[in-house]
Amino acid sequence: MKKIVLGLLILLMTGTAAMAQSSKYCIIDSRYILEKVDDYKDAQKKLDDLSKVWQDEIDAKMLDVDKMYKGYQAERPMLSDDMRKKREDEIVAKEKSAKDLQKQRFGYEGDLFKKRQELVKPIQDRVFNAVQKMASQKGYDLVLDKAGGVTLFYADPKLDRSDDVLKVMGINGK
Repeated sequence: MKKIVLGLLILLMTGTAAMAQSSKYCIIDSRYILEKVDDYKDAQKKLDDLSKVWQDEIDAKMLDVDKMYKGYQAERPMLSDDMRKKREDEIVAKEKSAKDLQKQRFGYEGDLFKKRQELVKPIQDRVFNAVQKMASQKGYDLVLDKAGGVTLFYADPKLDRSDDVLKVMGINGK
């Protein structure tokens, strides 16, 4: 497995080196660009506020579960077997309800994910379109994003074209 990964890495590096010799490329920082877009800041604030409201709702439900459990623990010795079973079932059901709500709000493709898609995706699409426009206007064959997890050990600052993308979007960079 290591040999395959190493082989692919070497192949990628030689292919990239060969392409770099014949291609024109630049680097952008999409995080920097998005931080300069006011709509993105507003969308991020809305998401943060919504997330806090939902988290508070879940925390309140879990606090109720905790209170129910502590009450049950205090009364347990005095309860009949049927009453113990009933109270335990109520506590388990309430906890399950809270966890289901947490999953609905914050889980994979949950409410927060959908809201992020609704608010942030159009802004990301604008940035993507501006990058494409800037790349075609300036004749770049390759545009790398240093914010998205691509590891760059060194990048000459003169290659960074993030401000050019902002200009295409009509936003003043620095």
